[in-house]
Amino acid sequence: MNDIIRTYELSKAIHGHTILSDVNLHVRKGEMYGLLGSNGAGKTTIMKLLTGIVLPSSGEITLFGTRLTETNKDVLKRVGSIIEYPIFFEHLTAMENLQLHCEYLGFYDKKAIIQAMDMVNLRGVEDKKVRGFSLGMKQRLGIVRAAITKPELIVLDEPTNGLDPVGIKDMRELIQMLNKEYGITFLLSSHILGEMELLADRIGVVQDGKLVNEVTLADIRKQRTDYIELVTTHVQRTVYLLEHELGITNFKMVSDQRIRIYDTVLSSGEITKILVSHHIEIEEIQKHTSTLEDFFYHQIQGGVTVG
Repeated sequence: MNDIIRTYELSKAIHGHTILSDVNLHVRKGEMYGLLGSNGAGKTTIMKLLTGIVLPSSGEITLFGTRLTETNKDVLKRVGSIIEYPIFFEHLTAMENLQLHCEYLGFYDKKAIIQAMDMVNLRGVEDKKVRGFSLGMKQRLGIVRAAITKPELIVLDEPTNGLDPVGIKDMRELIQMLNKEYGITFLLSSHILGEMELLADRIGVVQDGKLVNEVTLADIRKQRTDYIELVTTHVQRTVYLLEHELGITNFKMVSDQRIRIYDTVLSSGEITKILVSHHIEIEEIQKHTSTLEDFFYHQIQGGVTVG
């Protein structure tokens, strides 16, 4: 599969402070690629570099097989983006904002604007002033602005930030539709790991300005582990009973009251029965499957690279 984005040893420093260091990123045509990282890890800086907003201190960026440089930015015409928060002229209408954007790009096709508004279910509000828009509508309008020129790649920094659960669901479905029906490749960032799990085909984990791993969601799912988690105030006695009464040795104390049991030969009911018979008070016991959140925290705490 072709790489739409490829970076080589991409680095950025500001006033001697390293923001990014030797990032080698690969985004394939047609995929949904998610950047995961804590606040300040470098996700937004990567996106600003890829969209030409800031220049790298060193390294290379290649988009669609063409190197992006300060003097060669024509390839960015094939890219749409929302970095951080979509900003509009609040006193102008949606249509006036979009027309100004198109004029800036040298793109004059009112029909394309109408088609883009149809695409994200914003028809009927083109003559309304943006100051009356909800956050969700502004996010949608930002997607319209990014999609007017029918880009092959859209870069979205925290597209669901600030939205309520309904708005998050609508935004997710919109992105999925643009990807599946129009073949648009997406590079996304989000701090909502559950949303990224629903959207992304592949993720890159960013920590302290470094890309520490790239892995498909399919590979993560293959490594998922079922476990039983129980909460009790009698942790030491429970540990003794797990080992000597139940023969369970594959477990981990994750806090002073919480035990995670990875040996799931016995059901939670069977474990409960034995512990209660030995007068262990169980506050909570439940079976879980490891998630993208588990994988992410394992990675940033020094986990082994996957894939």
